Amino acid sequence: MKRFFIPLTFLILLFTACQTNQSEYENATIIHSITTIDAVNGMTDHQTVVIKDGKILEIGSSDELFVSAEGNEIIDGTGKFLIPGLWDAHVHFSYIEELAPSMFNLFLAYGITSVRDTGGRIEFVKQWKDRAAANPTEAPRVMIAGPLLDGEPNVYDGSSPGRPPLSVGLETVEDVTEMVNRLDSIGVDLLKAYEMLTPEQFEEVMRLAEEKGLKVTGHVPLSMNAVSASNAGLNSMEHMRNLEVSMASNWEDLQEQRLQMLEEGQDDPGGILRSRIHSAMRETAIENYDEERADEVLQVLAENETWQIPTLALNTRSVEKFYTDSEWQETFTLLPDSIEQEWYASAEEGAQSEVSEFGAEYSNWLFNMVGKINEAGITIMAGTDTPIGLLTPGRSLHHELKVMVDAGLTPMEALQAATLNPARYFEMEDELGTIDEGKWADLLILDANPLDDIENTLEINTVIRQGEVYDQEALEEIFERLRNK
Repeated sequence: MKRFFIPLTFLILLFTACQTNQSEYENATIIHSITTIDAVNGMTDHQTVVIKDGKILEIGSSDELFVSAEGNEIIDGTGKFLIPGLWDAHVHFSYIEELAPSMFNLFLAYGITSVRDTGGRIEFVKQWKDRAAANPTEAPRVMIAGPLLDGEPNVYDGSSPGRPPLSVGLETVEDVTEMVNRLDSIGVDLLKAYEMLTPEQFEEVMRLAEEKGLKVTGHVPLSMNAVSASNAGLNSMEHMRNLEVSMASNWEDLQEQRLQMLEEGQDDPGGILRSRIHSAMRETAIENYDEERADEVLQVLAENETWQIPTLALNTRSVEKFYTDSEWQETFTLLPDSIEQEWYASAEEGAQSEVSEFGAEYSNWLFNMVGKINEAGITIMAGTDTPIGLLTPGRSLHHELKVMVDAGLTPMEALQAATLNPARYFEMEDELGTIDEGKWADLLILDANPLDDIENTLEINTVIRQGEVYDQEALEEIFERLRNK
């Protein structure tokens, strides 16, 4: 790793000033005179941060904390900003298995130091969790759910490229019990419930999760609504999926129609049946959106602490068409050749597609709902669903932060959604999420203030993963390896 060039006069001052207050360290990384930013401590100027053995050892004012340059790595933080390493709280290593070997480098190069994989073949995703654990300074931290726990017919059954085998179809409550016990024995970090589960199966997932100390995220089952799922114990919801039906003035009638469609479609493929139900319900639900009913639903979610992962960039992609931007398409060159070409073709196809009147209306509803969720005091986590929807791993999280701010979050709230909140979700706030002594040194040095403009999270100067420093030269080497395939 290349050392930073520090002017000789700076080193002399650092080494000689206030010798009586000088702290003695060896083989430490010292970030000097930087502005720290996190969701608990706020913004603090002119800080010195000492990192040793992968953790933050000491923090103090640069006017008071002096550390010898001898035997240590010194990083001049003047004019720069230090934030906690970012999380992408919704990824899929197994959605495009050919891409998975590149994802560690993509995440790290973009400052994503932790990820939450929300569904895939357990044999596949577990290997990436294990590799990350074995090489913690070279990969993001990986938390896994294992396969989507779905009913029958099963949605992600591997029947088409758009529906790879991310889930398991469970016919009975006993099947749920057996599968959850198996996943727990393998070592998953959470469970993910999916849309074709019956209420009885869903309740069994919740019961077992509580028994085993696991969080449950997921989609509201089509046989239920957001309120009943939240009351049953769902810890977090992905994509705001099915919220629109629960918030319609005629939600009870829509629920009855869904139950009837589920019964009539039992012999159809799960993915086709689910799409048919969404298509039949969504526009009617938005037309009958009821503000009072929405407030009631959000109150339940807030009281039950049912967190939200909006994946807003994914949900609004057909209208916003972020993937048509030339700078975004440049990230396709970081992907394996076959995927790169496929994504360019998909981006061109998307650029030519017309946005329907309802598509624009639904996109606007989603933007507004993120703001309402935030105002209701419901905790939000930042996740993208990468690599679905031409969302390049790593880069996609920064875009998600931007659209969340566009939807009404402050830059600090967006940062919290990608730092402290995921740490809290996994009860790891004593280890991650803020810049505090004793926590893992998962950090980003930025050249510009993200509180002035959230897109400044892309102004990455340095990534630090569990104490390992990736300076600009090291990050460019990662990008070059990815481009050269």
